[in-house]
Amino acid sequence: MKMSSEQAISFREYMELCLYHPDYGYYCSDKEKVGKKGDFYTSTSIGGLFGEVLAQYMAGQARINGSIKRLTCVEWGGGNGGLAKQLLDELKLNYSDVYERIHYISVEISPHHQSLQATSLLEHEAAGRVRWMSEEQWLAGGPWTDTIVFSNEFVDALPVHRIQMLKDEPMEIWVEWEETKACFQEKLVAIHAESPLRKYLQHIPVQLHHRQRLEINLEALHWISRIGHALGNGQLLSIDYGDCAEEIVAEHRMNGTLMCYQNHTAADNPYAAPGLQDLTAHVNFTALAEAGLDVGLEAEILLTQKQFLVSNGLLDKLQNTSSTDPFSPAARRNRAVRQLLLSDQMSELFKVLVQKKGEPL
Repeated sequence: MKMSSEQAISFREYMELCLYHPDYGYYCSDKEKVGKKGDFYTSTSIGGLFGEVLAQYMAGQARINGSIKRLTCVEWGGGNGGLAKQLLDELKLNYSDVYERIHYISVEISPHHQSLQATSLLEHEAAGRVRWMSEEQWLAGGPWTDTIVFSNEFVDALPVHRIQMLKDEPMEIWVEWEETKACFQEKLVAIHAESPLRKYLQHIPVQLHHRQRLEINLEALHWISRIGHALGNGQLLSIDYGDCAEEIVAEHRMNGTLMCYQNHTAADNPYAAPGLQDLTAHVNFTALAEAGLDVGLEAEILLTQKQFLVSNGLLDKLQNTSSTDPFSPAARRNRAVRQLLLSDQMSELFKVLVQKKGEPL
């Protein structure tokens, strides 16, 4: 950790400690994070349908040339294993020919989440379909062929640099401890001329305004680069909330996009409960697509989550029912379909970026 003589660290370092410190980091703790008892909901919390649709997509990709290849699926940051279980259960039930040829790898840094996944995926692990790797192990195992790498709400939780404009000059936000007030406070630090932050800012498509804030996720670009180098042929699916660059830096986002979540309550103070709340920032999908080009990952399509779900068969999962029981399995399933498409604008706010490299699967 880089500490200045003023005993301050960059916001990126602060966020990394809050989320990934091995003892006190939010994602490394055994605190329940997803669902009613957690801090937020994800698409995988809604009836299992998200994993079913993703399974249908992957089965379609595995069969795209008429014959079924051995397919390697790599999930990055799978959390409690809910999405992996939904996907593998659906493949086993309705796409058994693909399931028999699938190899599922979970790349997960949290020992707690690895334990949850092991419990959730015991059946599939016993069948020889699942194993766990560190990022270093996976990268060293490349080049990976006939492989789909995917993540769901992973990129938004990577630590970000924060910038604030002072007139026409970008300044980086650092964090220091104020002893008298016993609290964290921000300070603005000049950005070195050779800093990669300045290179990133050169690609911003609009003029930033005085006092406007912006998050810069350099780690996401490094991640894309590492994936691209290790992938021989295949795809990278990034499922997350965010938008294109023009929207990320639009004038109405004067305070940037950083948000905090705790007990299903959204806030914008990252210093209120370090290590106890989730910290996220909207994903700049334009930057991800451009970073992929440098390592052979061609951006094939960027869809809203709603468009992706509908184009891959979500509406086919609606069931005809004459029952008046609102709690019948069919009624519950139909509500889950509607919720995925309409709930809390998630279907529009979330995007799916598909990047492909090399020969088709």
